[in-house]
Amino acid sequence: MAAKAQSKATVFETARYLNTAGIAKKVANFRKGQTIFSQGDPSDSVLYLQRGSVKLTIISSGGKEAVIALLYAADFFGEGCIAGQPLRIATAVALEPTTVLLIGKKEMIRVLHEEHEFSDRFVSHMLKRNVRVEEDLVDQLFNSTEKRLARILLLVARYGKAEEPEKIVAKISQETLAEMIGTTRSRVSVFMNKFRKLGYIKYNGGLRINSSLLRIVLRD
Repeated sequence: MAAKAQSKATVFETARYLNTAGIAKKVANFRKGQTIFSQGDPSDSVLYLQRGSVKLTIISSGGKEAVIALLYAADFFGEGCIAGQPLRIATAVALEPTTVLLIGKKEMIRVLHEEHEFSDRFVSHMLKRNVRVEEDLVDQLFNSTEKRLARILLLVARYGKAEEPEKIVAKISQETLAEMIGTTRSRVSVFMNKFRKLGYIKYNGGLRINSSLLRIVLRD
């Protein structure tokens, strides 16, 4: 028991570190629907999501908009600046009241060089993000609309983060879901109604997503 307690106590906590360490940062609050940064803005800081949720979207040269990610507390975003990205390639919008830490590019690079535990955690974050991008590409290329929707709903519910059979998630519109999986709102509505009839999701007191929805993703 003592060994387990010690192991738990030594786990590096990114949020606590960012809040207490001598890091030059700024706290910013955003209301629901407010833009945090826009596509084409100078890319000069890394952001850490303390509270709330954020939608990342991109707009093509033809004016078509696509949702590329939904972010939640403990996620980093805007990290392209430390890889030499001069401009933001996406727009970030708060989906609910949201609080973020903004860490300047030079400060972020300094911390990554000097604070090894934090650097390890950030690299882990980046690797997970790359895996997610690869999975999204495979999803778009090979899976049906129904499977893509089921996978996105499970990701929104952060399935696998906690041992909960059912989770209530932040309100997300069918238009946003359609943009994320590359289909129409009417198609999303058809499958959402199907999932509800099968008991995979409920609308009582917000959108409730049951882990049994995984059956749709795993089905051949």
